[in-house]
Amino acid sequence: MFRYPNGKAYEPKEQARKKQQPSFTYSNRGMSLEEDLNETNKYYLEHQLAVIHKKPTPVQIVNVDYPRRSAAVIKEAYFKQSSTTDYNGIYRAKYIDFEAKETKNKTSFPLQNFHAHQIEHMQNVVKQGGVCFVILSAFNEFYYVKAEDLFIFWQRQQNGGRKSITIEEINKVGYKIPIGYQARIDYLKIIDKLYF
Repeated sequence: MFRYPNGKAYEPKEQARKKQQPSFTYSNRGMSLEEDLNETNKYYLEHQLAVIHKKPTPVQIVNVDYPRRSAAVIKEAYFKQSSTTDYNGIYRAKYIDFEAKETKNKTSFPLQNFHAHQIEHMQNVVKQGGVCFVILSAFNEFYYVKAEDLFIFWQRQQNGGRKSITIEEINKVGYKIPIGYQARIDYLKIIDKLYF
């Protein structure tokens, strides 16, 4: 069992997904957002377009069971620190940092999917001139949302306002990422349009 620094138990995305009935649509075809992004980043690296990697989450292993000499089972572990964002790297001499989030909600994207330390990290990246954004899988689409736009919705929530981003708001500030074949979620095209 893994635990966050505050002691709360961690439930992996895979287990959460197994509890729900799988929905196979054109946008996900049974793959998760993370798998699609990992394949996209692998394509970018193989074609020397960008170097973007998923950040590993540091874990402190506390209890290991050795049922056999050749097998070890982790029984208890804790996250060493709160995570920041999911991916980072470099593209065309610019630092890239982004978070990937999914929702099944059909009308809005809940801001509870983000944590205050993630928003603070993204604000720091923007202050240093990095390219920071969120890739949302929502409403059977993929969206690129600039961190600066996310900050507006986060601040609205902090001030007692709406706790989610409506589909209309996402369509207004976000950029739809078409599904590709090799670079499945080709977000570099959006970065090119916005920054170069």
